[in-house]
Amino acid sequence: MATVKASPEAQLRLLELADLDAELGRLEHRRRNLPEHAQVATLEQRDRQLRDEIAALEAREGDLRREQVKADTDVEQVRSRIARDRTRLDTGQVSSPRELENLQSEIESLLRRQSDLEDVELDVMERLEAAQGRLKEAGAERVSVGAELESVVGRRDAALAELGGLSARAADRRAAVAEQEPADLLDLYERLRVQHGGVGAAALRRGQCQGCHLTLNTADLNVIRAAAPDDVVRCEECRRILVRTDESGL
Repeated sequence: MATVKASPEAQLRLLELADLDAELGRLEHRRRNLPEHAQVATLEQRDRQLRDEIAALEAREGDLRREQVKADTDVEQVRSRIARDRTRLDTGQVSSPRELENLQSEIESLLRRQSDLEDVELDVMERLEAAQGRLKEAGAERVSVGAELESVVGRRDAALAELGGLSARAADRRAAVAEQEPADLLDLYERLRVQHGGVGAAALRRGQCQGCHLTLNTADLNVIRAAAPDDVVRCEECRRILVRTDESGL
C-alpha cells in the first residue's frame, strides 16, 4: 500500500488524466507514423538520385560533345587530304608512274582511315544521343517527382497541423485536470506513468486491474476492501495506482 492519501474524487480524476495521457500517446504515435513521412523520404531519396544522375549525365554530355568535335575534325582532315590527293590525280600533277602508284595507295589507305574514323564518329553520335535522351528523361522524372513531393509534403503538413491541434487541446484538458490534483498524488502518478509505459493509474473493474489486466487474488482484494476511501492503493502485480469505482466488485 502507498502512504499517499487522496479523496476518492481526486483518485477518480486520475482515470481522466490517464485517458488524456493515452490520447496524447495515440496522437504522438500517429504523428510519428504518418504514411506521408515514408513517402516524403522515398521521394527525397529519388530526387537526390536523379539530381546526381543528371549532374553525371551533363558532365558526360560535355565530354561526348568534345569527343564528337574531335571525331568530326579527324574525319574532315582525312577527307581534305583525300580531296587534295584526288585533285593532284585529276589535274595530272603526278606524272611519275611510281609517284602515281604511291598516291593511289595513299588514297586507298586514307579511305580506310576515313571509314574507321566515321565509325568512331557514328559511335560518339549514338552515345551522345543516348546520353541526351536519358538526360531528358531524368529531367522530366525529376520535375514529376518534385511535383509529387510538393503534394505529399502539403498533405503531411496538413495532417501534422490537425494532429497538433488535437494534441494541444488534449494537453490543455490534461493541464486543467492535473491542476486539481494534490501535488503528492500527481507526483506519484507521474513517476508511475514514466515507469509503466505512459499508464500510471488504472481502474479496478470486477476485481481486475485494467492496467495489467490481471485479476487480483482474494487476499489482495480483501486488503483493498479494508482500505479507507482516501487510501491510494496499488496493484500488487504492476504497482500502478488502482482507482476504485462502482464497478470494482468490492
